[in-house]
Amino acid sequence: MTDRAALEASLNQLLEPARFKDYGPNGLQVEGRGEVRHLVCGVTASLAFIDAAIAAGADALLVHHGLFWRGQDGRVTGWMKQRLARLLAHDVSLFAYHLPLDAHPTLGNNARLGARLGWTADGRFGEQDLGFTAAIEAVDLEALKAQLRASLGRDVVAVPGDGRPLRRVAWCSGGAQGYFEAAIAAGADAFITGEISEPQAHYARETGVAFIAAGHHATERYGVQGVGERVAQDLGLSWQFIDVDNPA
Repeated sequence: MTDRAALEASLNQLLEPARFKDYGPNGLQVEGRGEVRHLVCGVTASLAFIDAAIAAGADALLVHHGLFWRGQDGRVTGWMKQRLARLLAHDVSLFAYHLPLDAHPTLGNNARLGARLGWTADGRFGEQDLGFTAAIEAVDLEALKAQLRASLGRDVVAVPGDGRPLRRVAWCSGGAQGYFEAAIAAGADAFITGEISEPQAHYARETGVAFIAAGHHATERYGVQGVGERVAQDLGLSWQFIDVDNPA
């Protein structure tokens, strides 16, 4: 058992949220009970996740996508009311870390995604150094797609480049399709992220660098597990990860 303040201090020390210019508040977003015994981790603070965590006996939740974002309508109605009502009624704390959870060099989304794929990062790129790069044994695009499908348990969307052997990969989890140009500048033969938008197909065809969208949710499941396990071990908590499926 620990207390909420100690959990918050441990998370902030590990993830250093003050280093990041982010799209919403990082850290404690909803204050619950003071005592924490069981920590439940997930990707997004959806109603389905909150309900599942409460059913699992959570005292505190740790997520990548919290409730509050820059430019959001501040009224507590509809889905926001439902989510907040559940948390407040059950006195459960919500901790959310966005970019800090992407960027951590060993436990974050990108570090853990790379480790899951057997890649050793040798560089960083993009705004706030969120993207990772690695040299890999040369493969073709079909082999890389098969590796991603097997590891992430879902299909991927790929736009071929010029057919070159893929010896250098760059990746950034979630909705980082806007990092494609930075990945190209970093010398990548292929870039992996969660989503694709209209421009990336043209960039791939015109530059020869392959682009793979492997799922926003699918690429962001691993950092919260790494961080949750670490703080739970440090503070003597029980913990679990609950995955609420999302096709995006």
